[in-house]
Amino acid sequence: MNKSPNSVDMQVKFLSLTLKNPVMPASGCFSFGQEMENFYDLDLLGAVVVKATTLEERSGNKTPRLAETPAGMLNSIGLQNPGVIQVIQEELPRFRKYPNLPVIVNVAGTAVEDYVEVVENLNKSPDVSAIELNISCPNVKCGGIQFGTDPTMAAGMVHTIKSVTKVPLIVKLSPNVTDIVEMALAVEEAGADAISLINTLIGMHIDIEKRRPLLANGIGGLSGPAIKPVAVRMVYEVSSQVQIPVLGIGGIRTGQDVIEFMMAGASAVQVGTANFIDPMACPRIIDELAQWCDQHGVKKVTDLIGAARG
Repeated sequence: MNKSPNSVDMQVKFLSLTLKNPVMPASGCFSFGQEMENFYDLDLLGAVVVKATTLEERSGNKTPRLAETPAGMLNSIGLQNPGVIQVIQEELPRFRKYPNLPVIVNVAGTAVEDYVEVVENLNKSPDVSAIELNISCPNVKCGGIQFGTDPTMAAGMVHTIKSVTKVPLIVKLSPNVTDIVEMALAVEEAGADAISLINTLIGMHIDIEKRRPLLANGIGGLSGPAIKPVAVRMVYEVSSQVQIPVLGIGGIRTGQDVIEFMMAGASAVQVGTANFIDPMACPRIIDELAQWCDQHGVKKVTDLIGAARG
């Protein structure tokens, strides 16, 4: 890695958080960070978003639950995690060695009550900087419909969680909807402090020899470079309509990808699938971003935000 140019101000103010730079790993692609510590100093990151946390421990879906695609990856992990109590007691305290690294906890569940209980437990932890609400989960009380595909249901969830959380609330939106702007406006009105998008697109891979879906669960979430144009478009549309900041996610592999998302309107970004291909992806992307800014006379990385909107 090259040393980032000192002439570029990489700092980003995001909600009440100060990020050293606008790059953070996405939930589910970084676990709780301990594996990546073997490769680089996590303090290089703008923030971290840890694996989805649920009320009880989850072992996840049956295998196989990962499949490569020509330009990305399908996953059907099933939100495997040790449960909120162990996350609070064992996983989050590991980040205390990085006092200037904000820790964002992704929260998931199958009913509003689950989310509330998880957040109330997280309120007791001094290690949580913000909550990222994963509403791309099936509401078992409504026949399995995802919270994130119905504006009224999403708004109700956000309103409830906002009333109990003690830290900023980021809502992660699903791209599997007819009108992403309608969803964004609904959660903004309900009290969201920021929006992250996009979550994965729904996809399938068929094993033609076995004549059945490759994933044990049948369908999975598509991530990686294949979804980047969709993600950029949604960031562009949403950021021009809401007053709250947007985190861009989807197929980011290079510093140039970050620039594209920021020019579309993202205040910061999350890097997902690239971490599986290259464990050094995040620090490399940070360096590439700084080098590009230096070469193009951009003194503050925040000057890129919304630059493509005219």
